[in-house]
Amino acid sequence: MRGGDLVVTSLPQADGILKNRPALVLCPMRPFGDLLVCGISTQLQQEVVGFDERVSPESFDFTATGLSTTSLIRLGFISTVPLAAVKGRIGTIDPARYRRLIERLARHIAGFTGQ
Repeated sequence: MRGGDLVVTSLPQADGILKNRPALVLCPMRPFGDLLVCGISTQLQQEVVGFDERVSPESFDFTATGLSTTSLIRLGFISTVPLAAVKGRIGTIDPARYRRLIERLARHIAGFTGQ
């Protein structure tokens, strides 16, 4: 798996229950091969405008994602999962979209002041 891949994996929900859901691989984590991922949701009302990103049937890379309906890539829904927890790869996002998301997340982290 590599950055930009969409996978299905178990992610914890707000209530602590694990649920299989699509996730975007942000990057592999060394040295154990875990994956840093962010969850993908169809709950469009959860969108953090300017941070999360919508992928819809109108998006030029929608077919390649393997998603079935308009969804949010939720950059604030981050988790580290072991490779063994990945149920499978369903698709990928466009490399330009991937770079944009990584840069957005990096800017957010770099700008965090802890206050």
